[in-house]
Amino acid sequence: MNFIKSHSRRLTSIHTLSILALAAAFSVMAQHQAGAADSIVIGTGGKSGVYYPTGKAICSALKKREDKHGIICSAVSTKGSVANVELVRAGKAQFGIVQSDVQFYGLKGYGPFRGKGPYNELRSVLSFYAETFTVVARADAGIRTSDDLKGKRVNIGNPGSGQRTSMELMMHAKGWSKSDFALALELPSSKQSEALCNNEIDAFVFTAGHPNDSIKQAANACDTRLISVGGRAIQHLIKKYPYFGPVRIPGGTYPGTGASTTSFGVTATLVTSADTPPNVVYEVVKSIFEDFVDFRFAHAALSNLKPEEMVSEGQIAPHHPGAIRYFEKMGYSPRAPRVPPPRGR
Repeated sequence: MNFIKSHSRRLTSIHTLSILALAAAFSVMAQHQAGAADSIVIGTGGKSGVYYPTGKAICSALKKREDKHGIICSAVSTKGSVANVELVRAGKAQFGIVQSDVQFYGLKGYGPFRGKGPYNELRSVLSFYAETFTVVARADAGIRTSDDLKGKRVNIGNPGSGQRTSMELMMHAKGWSKSDFALALELPSSKQSEALCNNEIDAFVFTAGHPNDSIKQAANACDTRLISVGGRAIQHLIKKYPYFGPVRIPGGTYPGTGASTTSFGVTATLVTSADTPPNVVYEVVKSIFEDFVDFRFAHAALSNLKPEEMVSEGQIAPHHPGAIRYFEKMGYSPRAPRVPPPRGR
């Protein structure tokens, strides 16, 4: 697959942890040395997205039962899905929240992971919510459909983020390159709303659960609109890749969005390594489900979660034995979907 080859060449190295992530990791290590039975780091995403509060909610659930399992948990802000797979692979994080398509790429060694090869030890834990490939544009930018992004100033997402992975896949499907934009910026999600309202860009793309604080920030600060993403190229993506599906953002989700917006999306998932002790994974899953009411209230994107859908939805890698143990105890039978590899890798 030509996209996968070109994709890996375009992405820059993502091996360097942010200072915040390193500080958190060292803090957890110090706590571990002080006597904790286990300590874990969860890689999340930008603080304006949904991954970060989701990771914090997992740690909060674990904290409530810390006297029973002794696990110390820290959720750290990272560059996003691709970076989180790399952190888990390097042993710098025990868990990571990643898009289902990025989970597939990491397991198979495709796309942004081509230089590293397959990560055969990647394991699924559970899934969360649907993430929509979202296009947010200035109302005065003359953008009515996703095809109108050509020739505009667009933030395509920072390397190492799930939104960048999805954007490059859409660009490939439409036959676009970065040169088709008047300006292609690589801002992190925390900077894009400000750039849009400062008229530094005409639009940004974001793969996220809804409602999303970053998009809400932009809608409250300036006149924006959500742009539907569709057409034959997108229909082909959904048909070819089982980890994609059609998604609708209800009208009224953000200020100024009276009509529903259609697009495609993936699923936010929690992954770990085969090396993570089964009892640790078991306690993480157990803590989430035993604190399920508070967990769902941690963010609006989590409010509609259903336990039976969290078992296998969007899971590509084999389930970790610790997760299987809890699910089977609760009467669920987790099954990872069979996903054919992209042609030509």
